[in-house]
Amino acid sequence: MTTSEETDWMNHPAIRSLVDQANTLALEERITLVKGLIPAIADALSPDEYERFVRFVRLKGERYLEAKSHPGTGRAERHTPGERELEGR
Repeated sequence: MTTSEETDWMNHPAIRSLVDQANTLALEERITLVKGLIPAIADALSPDEYERFVRFVRLKGERYLEAKSHPGTGRAERHTPGERELEGR
């Protein structure tokens, strides 16, 4: 989990703890947990913001799979843009 000026206000240790705890669950349980979070996220966002969120989640997965399939090549060699690039950070 990275930090930036945009996310400095977050309680990163608490979030990391929740992520670590969730990762002890079986795959099916983790998927159910993520699906259970979606309605509250959708309610809190406008339709455009929700669409951007969904794109960022897909992009996060694509970047992870790209990095995993090309270990040791670094960010400069990746083709999938990151959140910071898309947000202009």
